[in-house]
Amino acid sequence: MKKSIALRISSALLVVSSALLPVVHAADAKDMSENIEVTPQEGITQEELAAIRVLHEICPKLVAQDKAAFESGYSRLVKDYMPNESNPDEALEKLSKQKNFQKFLKEARADAKRAGDEQNRAVCEDVKAYKS
Repeated sequence: MKKSIALRISSALLVVSSALLPVVHAADAKDMSENIEVTPQEGITQEELAAIRVLHEICPKLVAQDKAAFESGYSRLVKDYMPNESNPDEALEKLSKQKNFQKFLKEARADAKRAGDEQNRAVCEDVKAYKS
């Protein structure tokens, strides 16, 4: 199931790069003195993390009647992609505010827009049903 969702996310929302970024340093945009270290699971790219974050932006309106189920599935997905983080949702949110991550978010948003509502809704439904 995880592999299926990862493939759908990759194909629907981004062009997966082959470069691996083992360690990403992120800081809260509001508090630059607080640094967190985000260490994605081996093989997870910045593009994939951006695509997952974009799902959090677009899916609530696409699965409006079952936001709670989406949030639960999303949290499980983020935890699987960022297993070394004590609070993966918060870590990804902080990462999404970082200047060096914006280009990945911009690309993921453009990919989501190109994919259209029907394909995005299917990915959102997969995330909603996601079990670790």
